[in-house]
Amino acid sequence: MKYVVAILCLIQSSWLLAQEYTFGVVPQYEPQKLNAIWQPLLDQVSEQTGVTIKLITVESIPVFEQAFANGEYDFAYMNPWHSVIANEKQGYLPLIKDAGRQLQGVLVVNKNSGIDDVSQLEGAEIAFPAPNALGASLLMRADLAQLYGLTIKPVYVQTHSSVYLNVALNSTKAGGGVLGTLKQQPQNLQDKLKIIYKTRKISRHPIVAHPRVDPAIQQKVQQAILDIGQSEEHKHLLAGIPIIKPSIATLAEYQQLTQWGLRSFYVEN
Repeated sequence: MKYVVAILCLIQSSWLLAQEYTFGVVPQYEPQKLNAIWQPLLDQVSEQTGVTIKLITVESIPVFEQAFANGEYDFAYMNPWHSVIANEKQGYLPLIKDAGRQLQGVLVVNKNSGIDDVSQLEGAEIAFPAPNALGASLLMRADLAQLYGLTIKPVYVQTHSSVYLNVALNSTKAGGGVLGTLKQQPQNLQDKLKIIYKTRKISRHPIVAHPRVDPAIQQKVQQAILDIGQSEEHKHLLAGIPIIKPSIATLAEYQQLTQWGLRSFYVEN
């Protein structure tokens, strides 16, 4: 009987590993760049775990939001507020976060614009990736309205890169982004921009798992990413995301965002 049980467990384990799991990524960049950043990492995770993981990229944050709201991703990388909504709608749970840094939104203007203070942006068109991009848009719009009493005209341009380009070309007076994506822009683009405001700091984007994924598989993926972060040979695979110091994430640390008054600025799809 013990032999039969062992065989059944082995068969079940083999079936779980043979399944293909989807991995969605919030579109901070265009799909080609997302693939270049994420595919090598997921290939390494697959190699270390034996779990087949398929990267799914989309071209806009609203499309990404609808997908996780529908539970389409087995695993996903999303902003902290998204993780709160994803948990409420589908029960997604955080697995990994970057303990090395925190997320901070930045408001940039053209270096030659003559704008030095947010008070100069009353009534202005400001570019954002999407309504619910956390540091770049959601928190930034909340800060401008709640802390500075500004009325602005949001222009949603889909990606962080598009935000910076719009500001550099003077298509909008300002734009919301985050330090991480700003620093990844070409130097000649960065040289045309200056930061005039930074938001409050928050915990960075988590990697989350849908509750339908077997806990053993969740743990394998989680441990693989932790191991990659400790590996001199492979930790560069996390640098492009960027995740500097992967560590275990918990739901509680993200649920505190519900106390920040962001829900009234969140745009439901």
